[in-house]
Amino acid sequence: MNNELPKRVRFVKLNAKALRALADGDLAGGSAEAGISLDEYFVSDRARWIFAYRADQLTKDPSAAPWTTRAAVSEPDGTVIGDAGFHGPPDEAGVVEIGYSVVSSYRRQGYARAMLTELLARATADPAVRTVRATIRSDNAPSLATIAGFDFTQVAERRDENDGINLVFELPANPSQTNPHTAPTTPLSR
Repeated sequence: MNNELPKRVRFVKLNAKALRALADGDLAGGSAEAGISLDEYFVSDRARWIFAYRADQLTKDPSAAPWTTRAAVSEPDGTVIGDAGFHGPPDEAGVVEIGYSVVSSYRRQGYARAMLTELLARATADPAVRTVRATIRSDNAPSLATIAGFDFTQVAERRDENDGINLVFELPANPSQTNPHTAPTTPLSR
């Protein structure tokens, strides 16, 4: 049994300049712009692709900034342990999609759960958000295990040319809201 205290994280904004620097492989520039020391994980192929996409997103729509990718920092030690955020602001239906990734040397230590907890707190605090969505590859057992403890419901399955089968999960941002993908319940008559 793991007797460690639950992990805590805080998010550090990665503005368009930081994202562009990281997308271009400029670790020093991205770190300077973010105001924290990022590591090689932030200029990996995966990260560079995502950060380029998010930098373009912010160039087109600066109002998306509060919702995009941020560096995740462990508290209280200040270690950068990954990145997390939303794919963008809430859509017309009030849906936001989460994304998170943990640096490989910090995986299986509770950081993904801590990031997800903070993302859900952010989503719940905004009245425009009705539903939080997570799309996870069907073979990503650690990520599936992470969301399992948060009452997400699988609502779809999608085939992707690159990723194979992706499972789509949703969670009402306010537990008293009805999930639009489930049939409404009717009280039983006496």
